[in-house]
Amino acid sequence: MKTILFSLPGNEELTELLAKKMDAEIGKATLRKFPDGESYTRILSDVKDKCVVLVCTLHQPDEKLLPLYFLSHTAKSLGAMCTCLVAPYLAYMRQDKIFNAGEGVTSGFFGKLISGFADSITTVDPHLHRISSLGEVYKIPNKVIHAADAISDWIKENIENPVLIGPDSESEQWVSEVAKKAGAPFTVLQKVRHGDRDVEVSVPDVEKYKNATPILVDDIISTARTMIETVQHLKKAGMKPPICVGIHAVFSGNAYQDLLDSGVEKIVTCNTIPHPSNGIDLSDIMAKEVTKLMHHI
Repeated sequence: MKTILFSLPGNEELTELLAKKMDAEIGKATLRKFPDGESYTRILSDVKDKCVVLVCTLHQPDEKLLPLYFLSHTAKSLGAMCTCLVAPYLAYMRQDKIFNAGEGVTSGFFGKLISGFADSITTVDPHLHRISSLGEVYKIPNKVIHAADAISDWIKENIENPVLIGPDSESEQWVSEVAKKAGAPFTVLQKVRHGDRDVEVSVPDVEKYKNATPILVDDIISTARTMIETVQHLKKAGMKPPICVGIHAVFSGNAYQDLLDSGVEKIVTCNTIPHPSNGIDLSDIMAKEVTKLMHHI
């Protein structure tokens, strides 16, 4: 079965990497807006009897959804065998239960919508907070790729004498996994409460790690407030400026600049959302997993 990849605007770089690794062609399509704001979609490549892979990371998803929907249905109407969505960042995962009366579980609605036009979905470390597997939300073949190995490899190759730092006890499981694979020590910040309004944050074993390079690791960097706060605690403890590593570079508003200004050494993210901080390439594992998944459809 021949494979053809279509990049939605902004995803061209990742699409090129995937096409090379999947030995697939890149399709041409025209996506634009009519003067009244409606979406126009036209596929210019031959998709008949081919597996169509749509590459579109889903941060700021609302404006991307209709072009994706139209592209998938147009491909099918032109004889495509299947349409597979590669969405390295998956939106609408946080609202996975009703927090207040009158709300809807939008993660479920969004999953139903995508499952209605794509034959499979591949994503990277989605925010599965109260959900045990993506299959609970997406009723199509799906694959969750984990970035921990790639992050560990990057740390091993680029950082001498690293120590991984978790901002709180909740992060311990995730930070310990990356540290173990990187062959590096880790520690988690501890909060010591002296009173209702007096909370001190300490770095355990700070003396042991005085000469180490602190690495802060998180899955999503959105407002960056947690990381900025952690940077301040490390400064107070007398540690070196840290390197911040994130999977998804959401960076809302001025978050990226604010984090840079807080006194970090460097910010590095995976290429799940196009951003100047992208330094860890996940296209190898994405290409392998998308190809595997296509054979299960």
